[in-house]
Amino acid sequence: MLDPIFLQPLTDPPPSGFDAFINVAKPLIPIPGLLLILPLVALFFRATWLELDLDAQKWRGDTVARGLVDKRPIVALVLCAVILTMQEYYGGRGYFEEAIHPALLVWDARHNNLLRVLKYDELYGFGWWVATRVTGYVLIPFPLWKLFFPSDSLLDLGLRTKGFLRHKWIYLLFLLFVLPAMWLVSRQPDFGSYYPFYKQASRSWFDFLAWEGMYFIQFFALEMFFRGFWLGALRRSFGSGAIFAMAVPYCMIHYGKPYLEANGAIIAGIALGSLSMKTKSIYQGFLVHITVAGLMDWLALSHRNALPKVMWPADEVALDAHGQVLNQGSDVIRTALLVFLGAIVSGVVLAKVYRTLRERSETASLRALPPID
Repeated sequence: MLDPIFLQPLTDPPPSGFDAFINVAKPLIPIPGLLLILPLVALFFRATWLELDLDAQKWRGDTVARGLVDKRPIVALVLCAVILTMQEYYGGRGYFEEAIHPALLVWDARHNNLLRVLKYDELYGFGWWVATRVTGYVLIPFPLWKLFFPSDSLLDLGLRTKGFLRHKWIYLLFLLFVLPAMWLVSRQPDFGSYYPFYKQASRSWFDFLAWEGMYFIQFFALEMFFRGFWLGALRRSFGSGAIFAMAVPYCMIHYGKPYLEANGAIIAGIALGSLSMKTKSIYQGFLVHITVAGLMDWLALSHRNALPKVMWPADEVALDAHGQVLNQGSDVIRTALLVFLGAIVSGVVLAKVYRTLRERSETASLRALPPID
């Protein structure tokens, strides 16, 4: 009698019903999606777009009347192009594996495996990715913009906090539309195999939380760049057109991700950009982003029944000179403390940069005020 295992199919059964329809219609789904959702976005943000266009028209008129050339698009777009190109070629895990990882292994070997590079090599690779995003999205463009345009307030680059709580309902409204779309995307076969980016996230809760912490820092830097710097620098030159110009490269950085998600980035870019211009800040968009990203990682692991089962990753078995098993628990704690310390340092650096930029912007704004008679 044949064993039941031999009667099972060699591959997963093809999707049926709703999932089969989605697979067949997937290339065309974004078209009706855009035709349905974008008019709703336009209706919701029409007043914001009109305000931006009126302000830009006045700005361009004054600039032309004075016989000047608007230098903002030149500086902003060239700077953005250089940053995105450098990140594409030198900010990814491929460059880390080629240029950084070998040197890191040599250093770790000379220092008694202090960083546990072999065990956490993938996490270190994503650490490089996050560090280059923070540098390119925040630490380079914001100070340079202040250097080129010292009279501008950096708070106008999406960093204002006033009215944050007043707009919390918009965050909830966005989730109302985004969560059903996320559920649709999560049913695709490529979703479960793509997320989380860090494939060792299911190894332990330490791996999962360390990854999510770095992931969220990257999202904050991304929002500062696309919805803060990009729109704040170009809103006077392009008006509402700055939002749609930003949505193009924002969609392109999603290439390589699941098809429906890459197309969804078009809508997300326009909607989050409009939200940033309406609220004068990036924080609502940041909350939407990390909520969706965290849930997508969770759903992907849950669908594979791969949520972490232990707090710390299991250590490799190591033997001493007498063949006895060594206790490596202290190594896990040491690595956890190092990664946690790195996350704290990154957060402190970002907070310090933000506070410094804010203080300088407030000082510049006060100096720009006309004297009181």
